[in-house]
Amino acid sequence: MPVVMLPVMGEGLGPREVEIKLAVRSAAWARRQLASKGFRSLHKRTLQRDVVLDSPTGTLRRAGALLRLRRAGGAAWITYKGPAAPGRHKNREELELRLSARAAAQLEQILGRLGFRAVFRYEKYRTEFGQAGRSGVVALDETPIGVFLELEGTPRWIDRTARKLGFTESHYITATYAELYLEDCRRRGHKPADMLFATAG
Repeated sequence: MPVVMLPVMGEGLGPREVEIKLAVRSAAWARRQLASKGFRSLHKRTLQRDVVLDSPTGTLRRAGALLRLRRAGGAAWITYKGPAAPGRHKNREELELRLSARAAAQLEQILGRLGFRAVFRYEKYRTEFGQAGRSGVVALDETPIGVFLELEGTPRWIDRTARKLGFTESHYITATYAELYLEDCRRRGHKPADMLFATAG
């Protein structure tokens, strides 16, 4: 079957995602640290199941783009992320659409008919935090390879928040979870597969 390629969009054509990740010692430590700096929970801890889709030849991956289908709490989102611009923060175009569970299943079938397939599956428990009057969001991600904080907002907000939480620019991580997972597998000598919990519920 011929593969229908999604266009890889150029910079500046859509909303931008600006973020970094920070590795933390534990979820409990992160919650205490966030609370001490005035952050409050925006969304409760939820299991997210993500599927990265691509062509058999990895067209999107080779272009630095990503197509992801996420399911969490009875809802779903389809997300396109463009190539990241150089810099200390991950900065790239992000287009996202919320879907019902039924629509997500149908869309996954449509994409499969067009030649896209699941190339990586990963899970995490995410809790989102924010501050009154501030637009930036901190996500606490508990993953099979460790615990991370993901700071998303303006570059200035990200830098200021990271400093408040006790981190410097040297701690910034701009890698994707897929890249972090592959690095973890290389370090442990494990064969890469999907980044899933042994049991999730």
